[in-house]
Parts: sequence; structure tokens; C-alpha cells
Amino acid sequence: MKVAQVCHLFHPYVGGIETHVYEISKRLAKEMDVEVLTTDPGSNLPREEKIDGVLIRRFKAFAPSNSYYFSYELYAYLKKHSSDYDIVHAHNYHAFPALFAALTKQKNKLVFTPHYHGGGHSFFRNILHKPYKSLGKKIFEEAEAVVCVSRYEKKLLLSHFEIEESKISVIPNGVNVKEFRKIKRRRNNKSILYVGRIEKYKGVEHVVKALKYLPEYRLEIVGEGSYKRKIIKLARKIGVLSRINFCGKISGKELIRKYAEAGILVLLSKHEAYGLAIAEALAAGIPCIVSATSALDEWVDNEKVFSAGYPINIEKLVNLVVRLSKIKINKVALLSLEEVSRRIIKIYNSI
Repeated sequence: MKVAQVCHLFHPYVGGIETHVYEISKRLAKEMDVEVLTTDPGSNLPREEKIDGVLIRRFKAFAPSNSYYFSYELYAYLKKHSSDYDIVHAHNYHAFPALFAALTKQKNKLVFTPHYHGGGHSFFRNILHKPYKSLGKKIFEEAEAVVCVSRYEKKLLLSHFEIEESKISVIPNGVNVKEFRKIKRRRNNKSILYVGRIEKYKGVEHVVKALKYLPEYRLEIVGEGSYKRKIIKLARKIGVLSRINFCGKISGKELIRKYAEAGILVLLSKHEAYGLAIAEALAAGIPCIVSATSALDEWVDNEKVFSAGYPINIEKLVNLVVRLSKIKINKVALLSLEEVSRRIIKIYNSI
């Protein structure tokens, strides 16, 4: 079986979707011929290379403010070569590559993992989200199978699009269980960890504001994004910038170390289709604070994961940080990436 994974960005770019596609691709490559078709807006990476048994083909793209990822090169390649693949597996409703996979579908079967959360990441992108819906529905129409990463995402898709429910499977994003088993906890109770893009919808500013009332705590931010400047400006204004470490994009091993050293993880997004950072934190034995929104609310059990509500109340957030930094939790058994890959292969075979 020959499979193409189509995504807006891929390793070494860092992000939830980028990580998911990288991890499943290298596992699928042990069973079948796998290629990744992706974009590189910076055009700094090799146009073709092989990583962990997977052939990566990168195409130039136009991506203003790290969005859309419009690539005529990728569209033209798919139009000419879609039938070279048995399966084209497209990822991310919120960028053009998945739409190109649907528009160019020929003899191949199409699998779609939308990572859909119902809106854009900014005011401008949210406006464009509505007219895009008439195009985006084409992906669901062409797909033989749709893979959701949470029950929340499935419910959202069924309410926003006319999709046959029988097409949909729910497979949560997996965790690299083997790596997390090796973790030796060096927990710093006064360390707050955030992992993800630095975008307005992610709610990082709430944690920064809480730092003002948590003088003994530091904030570790892993990730990059367009909202970073505003976060720095806010932190400087309220006098907490010296207690924030912007780690940027780091390797998988470095990220594991950050989890090992963290006292608590906070993710206060306005919307998430899943929340991979929560899964990884739990695998590392770290308590979490989330917003009461989207798929994040599915994690709340008031034992390991706690809700800061929504809108976020800073006083409640501060109290939760202080309380949870004192508790210990056991590492949680989560779906492994090997099991996720097995379930995806089962879908491929079924279509």
C-alpha cells in the first residue's frame, strides 16, 4: 500500500499536527510505503529528504502570519500524482493543503483528519472561516473516512457539516509512551509549563497575569507564534518578564525534560480539538489546569486535571496553581502512538 500524508507543515516544524503526522508516519512506514507532502513557507529546508523511512516532499507556499499555507506547487503535484497513491491522508481543515487533496482526488481513496475546532485563530481568520466553509465541505464529501481526535470534534463536525456519521471514527492523538516511561521526575513545584503555539486563542496572557500574584513562580513557554510580542509587552508592563523563559522550538528530548521538571501544566485555550500537551503532561505525571472549553473540558476530572472556567478568572487560576503545585499524581496510561497507527491502518484497509 502506498500512502501520502498531506499536511500544512511537518518536522522539523513544531506543533500538535506536525508532531502527530511525524509520529504516525514513521510508524506506518514500517508497514507500507509512506510519503509526506507538505509546505515550507521559508523555503529553507530540503525539497526532498528521507526521515525515519519516510520520503518528505516539500513545496513552496504563501503563508501570511503563519496561516493558510497556499501552495500552487503542492496543488499541481497532487493533480498530477494523486493516483500514484492508494490512500491520500489529509490533515488540518484550517489550511489549504487538505482542500487541495480533495480537489485533486482521482483513483485514490481519501482519509481526512480535520483537527477542527470551528473557528479561525484570529479575528481576520475567523471572518474568512465562514466563506471558506463552502469550499471546506468538499473535503468531507470526497473523504471515504474522517478521523476525529475527540468526541467534541466529532460533535462539532456533525453540527457544522452534512457528514455521514458512519464515515467518522474517533482516534485520540497518541503519546510516545516509551519515552515517557523513561522520565525521571525532577519536579520543581514553582515551575509552570505551557506547551503550544503562542497565539491569542491559546490564552497564555492569563498565565502571565496570574504570575503577578505568584511571586515565587516561574513560567516556561515552549513554542513560537504571532502573539509572542504582545505577551512580552504585557509581561514587561506588569513586571513579570524576568520570571518567564521563552524556550522557543525545542527537540522532543528537550520537551520531555521540560515535562520532567515542571510542577504544573496550564492550557487555557479558547478552543482545542484535543489538547496533546495535556496528554503528554499526564503521561509525565504532572497535574494540569485547563479552560472549560471545547475538547479541553473532556479532560477535567478534578483529580489530575482541573478547570479554571471560562472566561478565565485570574483569582481562581492563582488559587489553583498554588493548590495543584502541592499535589502528586501518578503517571496516566494513555493511548500509545503504536495503537493509534494500528487503528489508522485498520481504516486504510477498510476503504
